This record gives sequence, C-alpha cells and structure tokens, in this order.
Amino acid sequence: MCGFLGEFLINGTAPMKSNEFEILLSLSKQRGPDTTIIERSDNYQFGFNRLAVLDTSVNGNQPKCSPSGRYLCVINGEIYNFKELIDIHNITGLRSTSDSEVLVHMLDQLGVEQTILCLNGMFAIAILDTHTNMLFLTRDFAGIKPHFYGVSKHGVVFASQFNQIWKHPFFKDVKVLRQDIVKEYFGVGYMQAPNTIYKDIYQVNPGELLFINGDGNIQQKQLITFNKDYESYSREASESFETRLHAKLNESIKSQMMSDVSLATFLSGGIDSPLISAMAREHEKTIVSFTLGVDSEKYDEREAARAYAKHIGTEHQEEVLEVQMVLSSINTHFKHFTEPFGDYSSIPTYLISEQARKRHTVMLSGDGGDELFFGYPRMTDVLQRQWWFSIPFFIRKPLVRLLIKMKIYHSWAPYTNKSLQAFILSKQLHIPFKSLNNLFPNTSFSEEFKELYTFQKGSKKQLLHQLRWNEFYGHMQRVLIKVDRMSMAHGLEVRVPFLELKTIRTAWKYLPKFKNGKFRLKEVLKKMMRVYYPNTLISQKKKGFSVPVEDWLRNELLEDVTEAVLKKPIYGVSDESILLMHEYVHDFLIDKHHQAWGVWHIYAWQKWAISEELI
Repeated sequence: MCGFLGEFLINGTAPMKSNEFEILLSLSKQRGPDTTIIERSDNYQFGFNRLAVLDTSVNGNQPKCSPSGRYLCVINGEIYNFKELIDIHNITGLRSTSDSEVLVHMLDQLGVEQTILCLNGMFAIAILDTHTNMLFLTRDFAGIKPHFYGVSKHGVVFASQFNQIWKHPFFKDVKVLRQDIVKEYFGVGYMQAPNTIYKDIYQVNPGELLFINGDGNIQQKQLITFNKDYESYSREASESFETRLHAKLNESIKSQMMSDVSLATFLSGGIDSPLISAMAREHEKTIVSFTLGVDSEKYDEREAARAYAKHIGTEHQEEVLEVQMVLSSINTHFKHFTEPFGDYSSIPTYLISEQARKRHTVMLSGDGGDELFFGYPRMTDVLQRQWWFSIPFFIRKPLVRLLIKMKIYHSWAPYTNKSLQAFILSKQLHIPFKSLNNLFPNTSFSEEFKELYTFQKGSKKQLLHQLRWNEFYGHMQRVLIKVDRMSMAHGLEVRVPFLELKTIRTAWKYLPKFKNGKFRLKEVLKKMMRVYYPNTLISQKKKGFSVPVEDWLRNELLEDVTEAVLKKPIYGVSDESILLMHEYVHDFLIDKHHQAWGVWHIYAWQKWAISEELI
C-alpha cells in the first residue's frame, strides 16, 4: 500500500510551496515508508509515499508517467490481473515488473475509462491527462482503498488521508461542518461515502470515476456497481453455484498471492479466514498462518486457530498479548485515525497488524465474507419481524405493548420503529434514534444515507438481497476503513480475496435456501469449508478477538474519558447538544444505561479532535 497527495490547480493559482507540500505529504508516510517522490508543474503537484511490494527496485517508484508522456499517474493499492492484462493487450516495452507500469501502458493504449474498466484489484488512482488538462480520480468497486478530495475555487486537492485535505491551505481556515454527516457519525461511527463531516470535502464512491477539467468542473460516472434489485440473484442449483464460487475464490486467492515480499494469512477460529488460509495453502505449501491471542479465555482463539493450522499443515505463528499491553496501546492507536472513527474493534486490529508486520509485509484476510454470504444474525432478525411492519403503526403500537404485557411477545422493535427501514437502521445505530434526534434537532440524515437505508417491499428473498446490498455499501465500509487505517499504521498491506471483482459478481447471484422461512448463516462457505476441514472443527463457536469496552470505559479508561469528554466541549456541536452528550456519557458511567458503543463514538470523536488540535 501507499499514500499520495496531489493538487490540480485552476484560475492561475500557484502550487503550494515545496516545503509545505512535503510536510503535508509526510502525514501519510506510514502508509508508504520506503520511498517519497514528488512531481511538479505550473498547475499540479503529485506526491507519493511508497510501500514497495511488487518490483521493489526504483523502477517501481511513483508518480509514474506513461510511455507517450501523456499521462501522469499515482496508484495506492494493487492490480491483481496486471499480468493477464499484459497478454490480453500485447503490452511490450515494460520498464519494470510493477502493476503501475502496466497501468500507464494501458492508459496510452485504451484511454482512462476503458483502462479502469479492465482493472481487477483494490486501488485508489489519480491520473492527469496532460494533453487535455483533465484530472481523473477513481476508486476500486468495493471501497477497499481510501480516496478523499476537496473542491475549492483554486482547484482540487486529492489524497489518501482525510487530514491531508482539510489541512491544505485551501480548506484549513474555512472548514465548515456538515451537521447531517456529524449526526451520521455519532450514529454509525464513521463517515459514509461520498460525504465527509466538512463541506466541499468528499470521498470517491466505490467504483466511481470523476472527470475534472481545467476549469474545475466535475462530472461523475459510476463505472461498476452492484445491483440493489432482486433480479440479480441466480436460480441455479446450489451444487453448481458452490463449484463456481469455489473456482472464482480460488482464482482470487492465487492472483493475490503475488508478492516480492513476505506474505502470510490471518487465521482465526471462525469460517472466513480458515477458508482463505486453506485455499492459500494449496497454492503455497510453505504459507504461514498468523494468530494473535490474548490472556482472556472469553476472547482467545488460539486453540481453535491452532487446530485449523495443524489440519491444513500451515507453518503457524502466534503472538500473545496481555490485557495491560492492549490498554497501553489505545492512545497510540487513536493517533493513526486521521478522520473520526468509532469502532472499538480497531484496537485489536491495530495490535494484530503491529504483530504481523514484525514478520510479514502482506497478509490475506477474510473480510467481506459476512457481508457477501449473509453472516450477520441481524439479517435473520429482520426477516422474522418483517411482517409486523405491514400493520399500520397506530394499530401495531398498542398491540405490541399488550402482547408484551401478556408475555406472548418479547421484542419492542415493532413498537419503537415506525417503519422497516427505521428498524434496519436501528440495528446499525449505536446511539438510539431518540437520543440522536435530541442531540441533533431539526437535522436529517444526508440523501445518500437515506438511500442506503431505503428498502422496497417484497418477498423474504427480495428483502434479504437488499440487506446484503445495504451491508456491502454500509457496514462493510466501516470494516474496510478500520482494516486499512490500522494496517497502514504499521506499513502492512492487507488483501481481501472475498472482495475480488469476479468473486463479488459470483456471490451477488446467490441467495441461500429458505426452510420454514429461515436460512442458515454463511451456509455456502461452511459447505466449502468441509472440503478442507472436518465438521468437528467447523462447528466450533467463534469467540471473536474483541475487548471488554463497557468495563474499560467505566474503570481503566474512566480518567481519560472524563478528561476528553466531560471536561471539554464536544467539537462541532451546539452548547445544548454538549450538555446532552455530557449527560449521556455521565449516565453510562454511573450505570444508568449500557450503550457502550455510543459512548465510544463520542470518546473517539473527541480523541480525534484533540489529536488534530481542533479543541
């Protein structure tokens, strides 16, 4: 992985001074610790911090110019099918064995849009066409790699990190908070693309291509998207689908194992990473698997991972952390979030990345399996309660109350949520609707966020497909932010075979079979697991490497929470909302409620604002 920063200037605006640009570029140095190079001209600057993975020589350095001299390009990420593209397009005269070298040759042959459509990988790319003075920004179809940009009257600034945009002189002193996106952050804990908390600063959407001309006008085109409609699912026999999925995932893993530096796999006690590890072992007999354990029986997965590794014969490595070591890393880990982010599982992700990087530069991960193959119990819960929302609310509300009082029904969900959309969103909100609306009165969610949580009425299968679409473009984006930022904190590249283009397209045509209105979570992956493991291993209950955040917030972190939250104004919200947030956190600390996730969102927001000297 790498980090880049660029300026594309209009109206005769002069480029940022060299030393100031270098300081701003250095903010992403941890993403690319090996080499830093800057290309400048009268109306642009491209800066690049490189983590060398393919062709580690100077020939693989960026920014990279196409053979004709027409295109200047930077890419953060990997193009997995670059060797295949060499043969398909008969590319000759390559000056290095890097994927970025193939990219610039293809730009000369095909132009920008057709080139991007050929790519299979995880990437954020910026391309300047020097003949037409046109800038192009694009991002991979799953949103694995970050790509931020800011728009001003002086030009466009683009970067791998959020803080490299808002700290740029075009935005540093004129930052305007968007209260709708701030509200979304406190609800779900991250900034949902294409928006950020600041006006005029955005994220490139997954699969999007932006065209920016010399006057600063921007056109957007969605090159690759995955259908929200039900028609995309396949009616083929499950046995046929399993065979095809197995083949596609196998191809994905094989292509992602190309590396000129040390590569290994993460291995937990679940389904996704053991499957990836087993298939990787078929391609590389000496593949290493890696597990991080903790001195807590509740969260430690070493025994299960060890059993998986022994069965498939990987060289297995383990590291163990004591609780005190985890606690001591929290402040350091916050410093690596250049944007507000409120998922406390970032702590173990930070630590496992730190330990893995001591021995390896590239890791294969099982991320994406839950979203693509229906791994979340909340999906089944929505399907089971869907029928309630066909009853008018004024009838449903007293009916639910009566049934609960008679001990016939046990869930308040149809009582507290007016619509199915609200019910689904409530499962992702970590500060409840009522509290969130009190904190941000007269503030609605953004239009893009509303669209993400709009569901059409239909059958259980139709709804289930829409739930996958929602998870893919919603919750999974938070997971990918966490993995990218925490792995890049240590210069570690994490690859995700489930999110390879052909694998996603294959998965998108699948829906599980229903029996008595229910389905089994991740059934197709469990069937694939049986090719490699006995049922006794597959049936183990996953523990999940997490942290006891509720206990920590009230004890070990109490002093820091008090200092960061209760003794300071909350950045970017009104005085009335500050009082309500202080009350919300105080009530949690004295055990009046148990919404630890919501408290963590507030705490993480403040830690980010403090580290960036915003308060």
